[in-house]
Amino acid sequence: MIRYDVQDAVAQILLDHPPVNGLTPELLDLLMARLRQAGSDPQVRAIVLGSAVPGRFCGGLDLPKFHAGSPADKHAVVHKLYFELFDVQSSLPKPVIGAITGAVRGGGMSVAITCDLLVAAQDSTFGYPELEVGLLPSIHFNHLHRLVGRYRAFDLLFTGRVFSAQDALELGLLSHTAPADAVLAKAHELAAVLAAKSPQLMRLGKAAFVRATDQGYRQAAGSAVDLVSTVLGTPDSIEGLAAFAEKRKPKWSNT
Repeated sequence: MIRYDVQDAVAQILLDHPPVNGLTPELLDLLMARLRQAGSDPQVRAIVLGSAVPGRFCGGLDLPKFHAGSPADKHAVVHKLYFELFDVQSSLPKPVIGAITGAVRGGGMSVAITCDLLVAAQDSTFGYPELEVGLLPSIHFNHLHRLVGRYRAFDLLFTGRVFSAQDALELGLLSHTAPADAVLAKAHELAAVLAAKSPQLMRLGKAAFVRATDQGYRQAAGSAVDLVSTVLGTPDSIEGLAAFAEKRKPKWSNT
């Protein structure tokens, strides 16, 4: 589910859970374990996070498995995605460069925003489709409007429309774009630049940067998990997840 290797002071972590790198508790636990491993390895000075699945970075939650889980299971996976993963990433003393290829949807956007830099393929696409399946992209309510403005954030989060890498770059959601076959190379190029810096200053600087830009994320993450847990008990969430599992259009209630 995760590929891991270290070369030239850079740890490369690749999601490898076909067909779309659907997020499960097991995958998130493995990802966090590899991040911690890279963070504690004195030979590693920077980290690249990407995908080994062609045409996909991460399609979000593994919805069939999520739908089949108990309320406690659902709460646990959302907590791992919204709170624990960010906590691991933000506490790492080393920079993480996300290498985005293909489609990024829903929870995949939540994984991406935990990175310190994002490089995306020019043909990659992005979107927040949660409302289509009876969920809410609640963690993004906290930060997206600060990056793109209130009205554009509402548009992206509530229409669920797909947008391009160029759109994401212009909105400030990406650091760089590159041809699809050069994304990992570009990410490693940036990682090499950062790996050449003083490890001590990088550790101190990243910690200070996280504190300066956190803007209440941790507190908001707890609220976002609670909101999703509340949503999961509603008839329309139950219907939306069931419709996705049954490959049909949801029949929303009128309440």
